[in-house]
Amino acid sequence: MDELCLKIQELRKSRGWLESDTDAILAKSIIIEAAELLECYQWNESEVDLMAIKSEIADVLLYAISLCMHYGWDYKEVVLSKFPDIEKRYPAVNE
Repeated sequence: MDELCLKIQELRKSRGWLESDTDAILAKSIIIEAAELLECYQWNESEVDLMAIKSEIADVLLYAISLCMHYGWDYKEVVLSKFPDIEKRYPAVNE
């Protein structure tokens, strides 16, 4: 487990979330936080609050990594395992 995962686990444990969070709660939380990220662009796409965007991205990542850890998956491997599918479905464009 890398340093980031350890920090996330420590944070979750110290708040009692390791005992209370289920896979369903984590999945729902990802969607809720993603909606809050989308909200950052709701009214004015040309003038966004970058700090709010950064905060919401952090929330999404924290929940997504927590869900990976819930299943015992390495989040890096989860992402890397998706590359072949993306490369197959979406060919590279000519640059």
